[in-house]
Amino acid sequence: MQEFLLQATIYLGAAVIAVPIASRLGLGSVLGYLMAGILIGPVIGLVGDETESLRHFAEFGVVMMLFIVGLELDPRALWDMRKKLLGLGGLQISLTTLAVMGACMWIGYNVGTSLAIGLTFALSSTAIVLQTLSEKGLMASEGGRNSFAVLLTQDIAVIPMLALVPLLAVPGLNSHHGGGHGAETALSLVEGLPGWGVTLVTIAAIAGVILAGHYLTQPLFRYAHMARLRELYTALSLLIVIGIAFLMSLVGLSAALGTFLAGVVLANSEFRHELEADVEPFKGLLLGVFFITVGAGIRFDLLFATPFLLIGATIAVMTIKGLVLYGIGLSFGLKGRNQWLFALSLAQAGEFGFVMLGFMVQTDVLPTALADQLLLIVALSMLLTPLLFILFDRLSDNLLSGAEVTPDDEITDQGEVIVAGIGRFGQIVNRMINSSGFSTVVLDHNLQAVNMMKRFGFKTFFGDPTRPDVLIAAGLKDAKILVIAIDGPEAAVKLTRSARKARPDLHIIARARDRMHVYELYQAGANDIVRENFDSSMRAGRYALENLGLTEYEAHQQTEAFRVMDRDAVKELAQYWKQDVAIDDNPEFIKRAGEMTRELDVALMRQLEKMREDNGAR
Repeated sequence: MQEFLLQATIYLGAAVIAVPIASRLGLGSVLGYLMAGILIGPVIGLVGDETESLRHFAEFGVVMMLFIVGLELDPRALWDMRKKLLGLGGLQISLTTLAVMGACMWIGYNVGTSLAIGLTFALSSTAIVLQTLSEKGLMASEGGRNSFAVLLTQDIAVIPMLALVPLLAVPGLNSHHGGGHGAETALSLVEGLPGWGVTLVTIAAIAGVILAGHYLTQPLFRYAHMARLRELYTALSLLIVIGIAFLMSLVGLSAALGTFLAGVVLANSEFRHELEADVEPFKGLLLGVFFITVGAGIRFDLLFATPFLLIGATIAVMTIKGLVLYGIGLSFGLKGRNQWLFALSLAQAGEFGFVMLGFMVQTDVLPTALADQLLLIVALSMLLTPLLFILFDRLSDNLLSGAEVTPDDEITDQGEVIVAGIGRFGQIVNRMINSSGFSTVVLDHNLQAVNMMKRFGFKTFFGDPTRPDVLIAAGLKDAKILVIAIDGPEAAVKLTRSARKARPDLHIIARARDRMHVYELYQAGANDIVRENFDSSMRAGRYALENLGLTEYEAHQQTEAFRVMDRDAVKELAQYWKQDVAIDDNPEFIKRAGEMTRELDVALMRQLEKMREDNGAR
């Protein structure tokens, strides 16, 4: 028991220390977890051989991640992806396998060994790529969606790969000892069945998952609801994921693939959000432990023995995969940032490589010494992947964005108001202004949003409103008001600053993401700033006050007083706020913010007491 608690303390402590530091430095959580593993493993030596067994357990985080991805994917969207799954994914696996196989044969390996290595390195890391794409908000981009399609194809391809590997065996290549890993047996529903029997059982298992997800989920959750215990929902959610994973393993399928399929089936279920909320914390923790075990399992003794060979081989594999991916992306019409994201994000080897290599040693396909070197190359490529994402971020704004050539619309209209951004916020503002008889010029750099607005009859121009020439063409010289409703805090501040410089007398209304963004916009020159959730939050507060006994009039007055005083407080605090200084390191800001909070509390209480006294006097 003490040994378990010690190991748990080490792993969790390393994560808690390393990940915030890595995130603060802009390196991302994945690299933080990997560095934490390197620190407690090869560097300090706090953990040892148990990382291998722990990694197998932590790989269940990948299963949970694909279940959540499936929950967020409509079945129709999956059907729409069929061309990408077969085209992008199929080409990537085939061409990468052939390219790596050719390189291995060129340096002297036989056909069987070369093919085995090619299959191993054709796979990418689902865990690292999806986690990083989600963190950086790139999943919805064209490059992110195509990367996901390839990863899903790879997960499916693991099944035929594992079936093919034993055909490459060299009898007597490795000496296995009884009781080892190779001697372990697992439960199976398809062992000993003929080919047609395996096919029928597999189809039946998949059909069972689909039917159970469609018909049994609702009764099960209603049954759990009878107990009125929150933990039962969590237990049921975990039961669904673990049960499906176990069923898939019994028929020889990928557990990740099975749970992804279940997630897709449940995507339109009324319990989708409940399932996602229950599974998400376990997914994040297990993925973190998985990344730590990858870092802890890197054999630096082997690396230091032949550093140039192994590092060179790692770079060579990632280069080959990157070139193949870049070419495939080009042939499928990817351009600019999306093409580079597609190529860089999938250039590493993946966690299934550990599974493949272990199985290849057991089945006498690869010698143990070579497998150890290949395992290190897989781990090194995963370790380098976050650095490729950092490289992508650095290049994205200057070198890559210029590759996307979509000509701006010729702006032919002029109006009293320029609306920059036509998302949900900008649409409502634009409709209110137009409905009151005033003219607007609407700009947006999202071609899909512009085309959609045009289909609904709203005249919208495609162009980047942060560019001075686009603003001038939209009538900045004569406009009375600029409404900034674009996504991205940095872009909004940039637009505010350039518009204020060009037109000191212009009235600028800007949308802010949060309070810190408000301070930036005030300093940049905005006149009126609307926080995204502020008005809705005040309305919710007003409803709460009314249900606590205040009259509608009293609740309205309290809400209005809060709005005015908070607005004035934000304007004043903007003078104390410093962009490059953390709040904790700004004592003047903290002091004044505390004073103003107390002043607001006193003022609201006095106003309420006065209203009640006036009502009593009447």
